[in-house]
Amino acid sequence: MESAESGRGKGCPEPVEEEEETEAAAEPRERTLPLSVAAVLPAGGSGERMGGATPKQFCALLGRPLLSYTVGAIERISWISDIVVVVSPENVEIMKSIIKKYGHKRTSVVEGGKTRHRSIFNGLKIFEKNNCLGSSLHKPEVVIIHDAVRPFVEEDILFKVVMAAKGRGAAGAIRPLVSTVIASSADGCLDHSLDRAKYRASEMPQAFLFDIIYQAYRQSSDYDLDYGTECLHLALKYSKTSAKLVEGPPDLWKVTYKRDLYAAESLIKDTISQQVCVITDIKEDAAQVNFLLHEALKSHVKLVKGISTSTCKHDHLLQNILSGQCYNFICMNDKVSDFQEIQHLVKILENTNASALYSIVLILVHVDILENASLSNEMQSLVKFAKELREKNILLYGLVIHYQKDNLKLKETMDSAAALITALIRDRNPAFVGQLLVA
Repeated sequence: MESAESGRGKGCPEPVEEEEETEAAAEPRERTLPLSVAAVLPAGGSGERMGGATPKQFCALLGRPLLSYTVGAIERISWISDIVVVVSPENVEIMKSIIKKYGHKRTSVVEGGKTRHRSIFNGLKIFEKNNCLGSSLHKPEVVIIHDAVRPFVEEDILFKVVMAAKGRGAAGAIRPLVSTVIASSADGCLDHSLDRAKYRASEMPQAFLFDIIYQAYRQSSDYDLDYGTECLHLALKYSKTSAKLVEGPPDLWKVTYKRDLYAAESLIKDTISQQVCVITDIKEDAAQVNFLLHEALKSHVKLVKGISTSTCKHDHLLQNILSGQCYNFICMNDKVSDFQEIQHLVKILENTNASALYSIVLILVHVDILENASLSNEMQSLVKFAKELREKNILLYGLVIHYQKDNLKLKETMDSAAALITALIRDRNPAFVGQLLVA
């Protein structure tokens, strides 16, 4: 078992962070639980139904393994103390490298067994083993079991199944059946169908009092360990514990087929495209341009935050925004660009290791009154600089906004610019890196 382990100026007035935030983007309150909780993620599948050489849990989404997204979703929950990922023996070293590269601090890797249930049992054993040896990986009161290929699990459903397990001994998420279940006869004809209203689809996550599920696995027959699939059934059969069923949200689906990878990637893109930070360095006569662009962006994304480079806590505000998991930045100026602001932002991003988790989109926006329009040599050199950043998983695009002071046409121009910016953020297409667009 392996475990992974200021402002620029002085004496300036208190800055005001320009921020527009929708109600939907408000931070949820942090929960605390009166019990210890850990998670076991079985990830030993071969991916036969995916039809490729790479097991689905290791397939890349935006350059990052699917498994890492699931681990990250659970690691964001402060009341889950430890995460154990169970992989096949040949993938142990790969998993160790994922833990190191993506900074999964509370995650350990365990070698799995020949079947799903044997792998889960190995994940549970490590808590008992380390509890006896006095390891820092202590046996929890409640253990969550969750598929490694279900990356969109949220804190709310995890909290519900954990609290239900605390009171009942076992709990699992369920969803309504989409299709009617039928049984066929020996000759391949319809025998009977089930009343869909009486049945539910068993999903993940599931949660158990640790002692209940551990003892159930210890008592399980070889047949159950080799051919069973349902953890709740083992708790019922061997520990006489009838699980509480908790209605889950629609996004509990798992990645099973190749088409699911495309759907998952689309959802990830949509999620990380909902927050934008606009860093402005413009003269007062271009303030209307800045205001209208902010307003136009708010019709496309959930959260638009603004920072002016003139504030003395510019760096501090950037750090706060990064800690809020923002991966999209617009650097807006009205003078010849030498990439200073972009370079400074890149240094901050590198210090936080944010680009290891998701591709970062940086859009350098140069605004200019139409009659004075010209593309500077510095803006033309965008391509070379962008190629350097691409190696760091940072996608740099350029946008020139030529505008007139006529209010009606100015608003139309800003609407067009916001649409271009939103498309770049949502697509995150490396093929367009270094290109200079004009609005």
